Amino acid sequence: MNLHEYQGKALLKSYGVAIQEGILAHTVEEALAAFDKLQADTGTEMAVVKAQIHAGGRGKGGGVKLSKTRAEVEENARNILGMMLKTPQTPGGVDGPGKLVRKIIVAEDVYAPDFDACKEYYVSVLMDRETKRNVIVYSTEGGMDIETVAEETPELVHKEYIDPTLGLQGFQTRKIAFNLGLSGVAFKGMTKFIASLYKAFVGSDASMFEINPCLKTGDDRILAVDCKVALDDNALFRHPDLAALRDTDEEDPTEVEAKAFELNYVNLDGNVGCMVNGAGLAMATMDIIKLSGGEPANFLDVGGTANAERVEKAFRIILKDKKVKAILINIFGGIVRCDRVAQGVVDAYKNLGNINVPIIVRLQGTNADIAKKIIDESGLEVHSATLLQEAADLVTKVLAKA
Repeated sequence: MNLHEYQGKALLKSYGVAIQEGILAHTVEEALAAFDKLQADTGTEMAVVKAQIHAGGRGKGGGVKLSKTRAEVEENARNILGMMLKTPQTPGGVDGPGKLVRKIIVAEDVYAPDFDACKEYYVSVLMDRETKRNVIVYSTEGGMDIETVAEETPELVHKEYIDPTLGLQGFQTRKIAFNLGLSGVAFKGMTKFIASLYKAFVGSDASMFEINPCLKTGDDRILAVDCKVALDDNALFRHPDLAALRDTDEEDPTEVEAKAFELNYVNLDGNVGCMVNGAGLAMATMDIIKLSGGEPANFLDVGGTANAERVEKAFRIILKDKKVKAILINIFGGIVRCDRVAQGVVDAYKNLGNINVPIIVRLQGTNADIAKKIIDESGLEVHSATLLQEAADLVTKVLAKA
């Protein structure tokens, strides 16, 4: 689950991480009130108006504007609120439709009064699956795309791996500050910043914290000027306060609907819809679709309770994708009975009506023979298969006719 910048900063602040202060606004009037409060609380003379969407590169798309006066705050807030912001990370990239900006933050100017004395760094914390350890990735080249830095100047990207039995150690925070070329007050500030950041990462069960830029101000303070936070969905039951921060307006509407039905669904760009029980089988099914000449249109795991109701809901989700030219249902009946799934397919087909894409059903396991009979005798345009290769051949056949 992704958080907005303002939500991520609030989470960081709760763990003692120093941040660039900002106030959320949904209207131009709220933006002006936020600027007045910031001036009163922080003494800032200028402010930064930032669009709040779940995508990076907002500044390049015109979603981040420095405002030198109250009038500019008003103008920038008016222009950014309601805009369709396009960045390389919004759907379709800069050539796509973009994302609607529903809210902004008005943030203090932390670069004044001595802009030249400021220095931007990159710091992130995430899980390294290869080493099975958390890792802190950091660089002196903050404010830039870290992928570009890693590709062009990999020697400027450092990694610090954390032993899970020991946790982050003091010598590691000092090593990071040293490698960033800091000294004195800024050195101590960075060690504290890294320690608090890592505590926030572990404490919130996050999968990623990315601070870019992490700023050394003219008076040697270390601040998070921007942040991306991704939380582990599987751990949200431990954090109901964080789960409540979910912004469904920023998520794929179909994926939101699937989640409400307790279906594991991820939208993809292909032409063959998948309905499978079990993540491993779903991955194998997507592989067989590609080998048969198709492209998976989705990842959809109906789970171990693939009854008629869930099958019908899954059908509705898949059929919303107009790119789907065929649907492959691949169910292994271990706990679930294949005959119940087959009946669910038949019932869903009849209830939905107007299904104008071919459906291939492959059921194996408990009562698979009964399930095949139900499908074959249904009189519906549903193709049954017993073997995975047989299902793949049917996918090839129906796609050739599409």
